[in-house]
Amino acid sequence: MSRNILAGVLAAAVPIGLITAYNIDQSAPVKTAPADTSARSHSTSDFAPDRETFRAEVRAYLLENPEVIMEAVAVLEERNAAAQATADIDLVTTNADRLFNDGYSYAGGNLEGDFTIVEFVDYRCGYCRKAHDEVAELVKSDGNIRFIVKEYPILGEASDLSSRFAISVKQKLGGEAYKLAADTLIKMRGDVNENSLRKLATGLGFDADMILNHMDAPEVEKEIATTRALARDLSITGTPSFVFHDEMVRGYVPLKGMQAIVKDKRG
Repeated sequence: MSRNILAGVLAAAVPIGLITAYNIDQSAPVKTAPADTSARSHSTSDFAPDRETFRAEVRAYLLENPEVIMEAVAVLEERNAAAQATADIDLVTTNADRLFNDGYSYAGGNLEGDFTIVEFVDYRCGYCRKAHDEVAELVKSDGNIRFIVKEYPILGEASDLSSRFAISVKQKLGGEAYKLAADTLIKMRGDVNENSLRKLATGLGFDADMILNHMDAPEVEKEIATTRALARDLSITGTPSFVFHDEMVRGYVPLKGMQAIVKDKRG
């Protein structure tokens, strides 16, 4: 256990009686001020024996009761998680328009649904691939979810090329073509380069020259840059990352977990 974690849980791990027997700030016994108010002075050496006694008793207690430390760590983690959840709700509220109504991100599912899920995705991310079919099943089986995709390529050149291809398809051919491209890209294996993307475009029935020539267009660059700025403001550093209504979920969540979140948020 690191010194920082131990410092954070020490108060919860050490018995109250032991803590109150000492002045923690000065590592000395708590004493009532004497009636004699004549000037007195003390050096830090005056407290050395009490400090050593305190440390020895704390160490002995923790060695005899190590489970108390883990209990305190669990409490600390719960408090930190609750604080993070509250902060995330504030972040989502502040950035609601950028998340839910940016005017360019793909929106699928039930566009009039009562619940919105946003996913930040990277096509080369293994957990994004794992989540893909489960998110699709959630949206389909629920029937009342609006699903928004944010292109967030963070895993290198192949990720960047994949997102540029998908965005180019969306901007040139619309949402249905984009979904077809995205569903194919997320399952694509092997190298991602101009040749493989040209084959992909042709196989999907797209005009390959049109799509590839648009990949470096300012409009594509702007969309990627805007999403990256939003992710930065939301403290999102990995994929997949989700927003379920007003709750941020950083990382992969299995289907049952997502269903539970939606149910809980709906009340």
